[in-house]
Amino acid sequence: MILALAWMSVPATADDQMSEDQIKQLALEAIMENPEIIQQAFERLEQIAKERQDAQLASILSDRRDELERDPNAPILGNPDGDVTIVEFFDYNCPYCRRVKPEIAALLERDDNVRLVYREWPILGPGSVYAARAALASQSQGKYEEFHWALMSLEGRAEEQAILETAASIGLDIEQLQADMNAPEIDSHIAVSMELAEGLNITGTPTFIIGKSIAPGLVETDRLVQMVDEARLESQ
Repeated sequence: MILALAWMSVPATADDQMSEDQIKQLALEAIMENPEIIQQAFERLEQIAKERQDAQLASILSDRRDELERDPNAPILGNPDGDVTIVEFFDYNCPYCRRVKPEIAALLERDDNVRLVYREWPILGPGSVYAARAALASQSQGKYEEFHWALMSLEGRAEEQAILETAASIGLDIEQLQADMNAPEIDSHIAVSMELAEGLNITGTPTFIIGKSIAPGLVETDRLVQMVDEARLESQ
């Protein structure tokens, strides 16, 4: 690419049979006289790479939209029939996931037509795996939302003892919870989260997917609202 841009700056000559060495020399002279050619080439290469990445991402999002938004094993908060779906990949031991909790709560309060799908993605150690399994298991007792917010409010790390104490404090049957934690649908949920994260090149938590957009990190309420509005427009 750099050589091509440099060659465009080489003046025409009467000799159409220039050797490869002569072409390289002229290109080098063009670069020396116009060093901005190198920056232009790198910018163009970055643009091409981003365009290819965006196209690949759009294709994956389209192909796996049902898995992202309609997985029967994924917990749903907000309005189950909402017109815009937010998918959040998170880990209970991720400090930014905990800090984004009030932003999510504020969004759900401001917009009662948002459907929030949670993808448990336990990547921060055994405690995270135990917390994800316990949270998913709490669905069978109808207490996922309450348990989820309680785990997100823990002061320390989410580890087995703290998780079970939190479960007991909200009235979960601990014996049933522990039995349900080994259900195949929980294995499936976590495995699908891992596959989706890899396919979408998600590298950390939290990560939000709204419509055609992916937003990593601590996203504030106003930005979430903006993304929801954009997704609504895209779907019209």
